[in-house]
Amino acid sequence: MLQSSTIKFLASLEKNNNKPWFDEHRSDYEAAKKDFEVFIDEIRKELVAIEPLLADQRAKDMVFRIFRDVRFSKDKTPYKANFGAYFCKGGKKSPLGGYYFHLQPGKSFLVGGIWMPEGPMLKAIRQEIDYNFQEFESIMNDKAFKKLFKKMEGESLKTLPQGYTADNPAIDYLKMKSFIVTIPLADADLGSKTSVSKIVKTFTLIKPLVDFLNKAVD
Repeated sequence: MLQSSTIKFLASLEKNNNKPWFDEHRSDYEAAKKDFEVFIDEIRKELVAIEPLLADQRAKDMVFRIFRDVRFSKDKTPYKANFGAYFCKGGKKSPLGGYYFHLQPGKSFLVGGIWMPEGPMLKAIRQEIDYNFQEFESIMNDKAFKKLFKKMEGESLKTLPQGYTADNPAIDYLKMKSFIVTIPLADADLGSKTSVSKIVKTFTLIKPLVDFLNKAVD
């Protein structure tokens, strides 16, 4: 379970997002970072049962840096107000589908799938959905999956994707630019002793979708 001090640190950072404050509270940051990494590794250990290729990964392979790249951003705050980790067989920088955990006070969530794939990958995913729509639809309509995730999230094209017609039964999915499902997490749930198992259970429900997407591009 995550320590309440980790969530409190992130809440304080959001209110004091500047280098002098961060430097003054660096020991708090290091403690929060360590707590998050331990939590992530506990999730990874349980995920290995369904994703064996995660067995050799460590926190550095999954956890994103808190320091923001502000070179091309209008927002010049130097730090993210969250911790994030991506569980994927290729590591956090992989374009492959996987499972993401976002920790931010009052705004935490889980995501699974592929977000904004590049052109060739997007084309391959659309083709896989078109060719195997019955399999894809069975994943999306699975009773337990549908109960937790009402719909697929993300932006869609306003026009038809090249090569597809409006009467294609999969057209709503083929128009999508991302293929993800997401669910919010309450701060209280993250402090529970069952938080790791609940997160892994959610990711397990997403696994058929991740496998389908990766089959198209891997």
